[in-house]
Amino acid sequence: MNWYDKLNQYFPIEEMKSKEHIEILLKDKQDIYKKDEGPDHVLLYVEGKEFIFVDYLFVAETARGQGLGKKLIHQLQERQKTVFLEVEPVQEKDEDTSKRLRFYQREGFLHASSIAYNRKSLATDEETPMEILYWPANPSVKEEDVFNYMKKIYSEIHTHKDQHLYGKSYQPVDEVLNIEKNVEHDRV
Repeated sequence: MNWYDKLNQYFPIEEMKSKEHIEILLKDKQDIYKKDEGPDHVLLYVEGKEFIFVDYLFVAETARGQGLGKKLIHQLQERQKTVFLEVEPVQEKDEDTSKRLRFYQREGFLHASSIAYNRKSLATDEETPMEILYWPANPSVKEEDVFNYMKKIYSEIHTHKDQHLYGKSYQPVDEVLNIEKNVEHDRV
């Protein structure tokens, strides 16, 4: 099974970029958009000067519980940049959502509770709320920093050539991402 089929099998359609979109990012944004692939994992991420955004992290079901996801996250954390990602809110019907949150909690991630992120899926035309989790490389990193990083990711990665690729555009960043001031972050 190729890397895209692995991702497509695991992630909901609302969260998936097309294969062509990812391939264009790997070509057009090759200085920042990276793919790390092995027999049991696929990791797609953006590495900026101050942050790393995990776009997709897939670990094969047969390899889960063996420390591979932890190893991949630690390799990113060792670069001493803030690491952040989007996750589905916990859903009672989907045990994977709570397992995923517990995994990131063990790895020191915080919930950016002041950041509201809700975009309309081009695939389903439905609203898709997501939670932002982050691992601050140093204590001076605030949720507002993560918010600004996320705006950059949305504008430069998620919507890259969207009109060309999907025949329509994603919503403007200010409709999708908002921040509430003076909200304390929560541990995941």
